[in-house]
Amino acid sequence: MTVLIVIAVLLGILGVLGSILPGLAGPPFGWLGLLLMYFAKTDDPVSLTALLVWLAVVVIITVVDYAIPPALTKTFGGHKAASVGATIGLFAGMFFTPVGMIGGSLLGAFLAELFVENQGVWKSFKAAFGAFVGFMLTTGLNLILSGVLLWCIIAAIK
Repeated sequence: MTVLIVIAVLLGILGVLGSILPGLAGPPFGWLGLLLMYFAKTDDPVSLTALLVWLAVVVIITVVDYAIPPALTKTFGGHKAASVGATIGLFAGMFFTPVGMIGGSLLGAFLAELFVENQGVWKSFKAAFGAFVGFMLTTGLNLILSGVLLWCIIAAIK
């Protein structure tokens, strides 16, 4: 039982980190931690209903996570190049703290629109802003959900 609880907490923490770090889908890790707490048979167990509801929420947020950034980029006048540039900039900036990730994402989208799509400076900036808003929105949603899942894991330990 103790091993399951420790792994569940580690998965919950990984879920929170995965919400911030690119390349890791945070909420699914948090949900896996919650699943382990279901099997751990603690004093305050996770119910099957709660587990299934959280699964639905995780699936919805994960799908939204992939749909919102390109949609907002397009809404702000951007092209696929801006989304790709934002992703490349995000990965490049991850070595320079969260500020580097945010700045890299903005710069990557801006440069991709400016040079790949041959847009002007203003249109490139608008597209980069759309990519940035999409990134921040989905990161925030993932972080909130992963934080709540970690809280549920910890609350079930008692």
